[in-house]
Amino acid sequence: MEIADYIVADDRRLAALALDGDDTAFEYLFDRYNEAIRRLFVQRLGGPGDADDLLQETFIKVYINLHRYNPEYTFGQWIYTIARNTFVDYVRRRQDDLSIDDRIAAPASSAPNPEESVINLQQRTQIEHYLDRLTPRYRQLIVMRFFDGYSYEEIATKLELPLGTVKTQIHRAREKMCSLITKGEEESNS
Repeated sequence: MEIADYIVADDRRLAALALDGDDTAFEYLFDRYNEAIRRLFVQRLGGPGDADDLLQETFIKVYINLHRYNPEYTFGQWIYTIARNTFVDYVRRRQDDLSIDDRIAAPASSAPNPEESVINLQQRTQIEHYLDRLTPRYRQLIVMRFFDGYSYEEIATKLELPLGTVKTQIHRAREKMCSLITKGEEESNS
């Protein structure tokens, strides 16, 4: 496909191409939505804070769950739902650090966690391709956090590392994973 074709393709077409393994199509979807979703996180956080981390986590979930996208709905609605759920999960994790009195005062959320869904074989194969390109440590952290569902604290305990180190390394692993996904095969062709 020519670059001009990607530019004029609608989201449904780009999603279908990305699902078939076209990494350039996914990169165009990322480019279309990343600023708007980042602004959403900045607005909800009241500042930039963890907006970039949440953005990366959202797009990893989008890529992993792309096979679940229903073209009868707009791609924008679907990706914003994932972003909203990612934010809800973030708030939940933060509430785990609150005292019992503060938790009682905070409203509870019943939004489902997209990370709990089962990944089909095709998507899993594509993700494993990118996981194999990570360092063993980064691969282990991505698997523990996003596939096995461990909290930062549980990972720190299991790996006998300080919590801050775990958070930093997971952030770096997510950045590398997102870079691999958006760049696709460009790196291997260089």
